[in-house]
Amino acid sequence: MMQIWFECKVQYFKSSEDGRERKVTEIYLVDAVSFTDAETRIIRQMQSMVKGDFAVTDIKKSRIGDVFPYDNGEWWFKATINLVTIDEEAGKEKKVKTYYLVMADDIGQALKRLDESLEYLVIPYVISSLAVSTIVDIYPYDAAETRIPEGFQKVEEKEN
Repeated sequence: MMQIWFECKVQYFKSSEDGRERKVTEIYLVDAVSFTDAETRIIRQMQSMVKGDFAVTDIKKSRIGDVFPYDNGEWWFKATINLVTIDEEAGKEKKVKTYYLVMADDIGQALKRLDESLEYLVIPYVISSLAVSTIVDIYPYDAAETRIPEGFQKVEEKEN
């Protein structure tokens, strides 16, 4: 199943290193099946991370095609990739823009990790941009996170 990523903006009060609280708005990337699912998942994540009130101020479908997490890395870098395909009918080259996120400590490491992550591509591509993303963290789909409401049962568990 293809991943659908949603960018969720969350506003809350965050304590700074000097102990003062300030209002921040941060963007998180959530793998979800719908806007409702994305909202439910980001609320669940924020409840475990944020002390006090928070508000989900915006949710939109992301244009991110894939995410390449690594065990370490300070930043998420957003890469714009131009894939070169051939339009068989017209006999012309066609460029398709695709967006990826890769975790790294700096732009050099991000470029290296992006190239490693894209080794599976058999068609030529060009990295047209690579920059630090505004996305703070990502939450991929986790089957263990899926909860069935009390009184319901999974379809395969029902008896005929």
